[in-house]
Amino acid sequence: MLDYSALRAVSTVVQTGSFEKAAGILNVTPSAVSQRVKQLEERLGVVLIARGNPCTATETGEWLCRHIENVGMLERELLEQLPGLIDPTEPKQRTTLHIAANADSLSTWFVAAVSSFAKRSSYLLNIAVDDQDHTAEWLRRGRVIAAVTSLEKPIQGCRRISLGALRYHATASPEFIAQHFARGVTPEAILNAPAMTFDQKDRLQGRWVRQTLGDDLACPTHWLPSTQSFVEASLSGMGWGMNPIQLVREHLKSGRLVELVPDTPLDIPIYWQINRLAADRLVDLTSEVTAAAKRHLSG
Repeated sequence: MLDYSALRAVSTVVQTGSFEKAAGILNVTPSAVSQRVKQLEERLGVVLIARGNPCTATETGEWLCRHIENVGMLERELLEQLPGLIDPTEPKQRTTLHIAANADSLSTWFVAAVSSFAKRSSYLLNIAVDDQDHTAEWLRRGRVIAAVTSLEKPIQGCRRISLGALRYHATASPEFIAQHFARGVTPEAILNAPAMTFDQKDRLQGRWVRQTLGDDLACPTHWLPSTQSFVEASLSGMGWGMNPIQLVREHLKSGRLVELVPDTPLDIPIYWQINRLAADRLVDLTSEVTAAAKRHLSG
């Protein structure tokens, strides 16, 4: 039999980042939390929590945390039908859903979806951020229950829904264009004009160059891991970058930003992939995600 008091101890430590905070939520002593985790680790023969500040889950610990998420959803469904099972003396347990999304989705449309869901739900949300090409790995490893991803192929054990495409434009300030592209956007000019890159996983600039100029070029780049800062840096003339249309539409209309090459957007198809075990119990979440995507993304 599974020791659910131990499983909840693991999950709560990971969620809060410490044994002390977990003890407060579970209404037990830190020593009791530590003992439950230690006994489960000894039983399984693996470490479930990497002790640190904060404490984090190992890969096996992540799988146990996702199991507790599923158990929490089942218990929530049961208690809605049989409220007499609720023990008023026990601390109320709220299930946290772990979801992965890319930064540009968070900055343009995804928050509207999860906010609408959260206002009508007792679930708590933990949104992890990664590049859209890499969020699928969070699902494969059991670290999240759903993800916004650019991976078209369904992940084993998940349902996949097409959401549309995030549309990006290569933009820069008029002053930057005049300084670096006075003779046009040529391969030679691209090799000398500073671009902006989110992080080492960001491949958007290279994709646009390949799509527009038909060549793979190594652009000099600034590193700037912030979606909003990308826009601000573009406006200030720091470099050129791939910006979501939702964030630069008004700047393009006003002329504060211009496209490097007119009418050359880069569309990145994205998908909603959700664990099959959770999908039927999170229909409202999926509905909010698809509705928000329909309003904000390109068809």
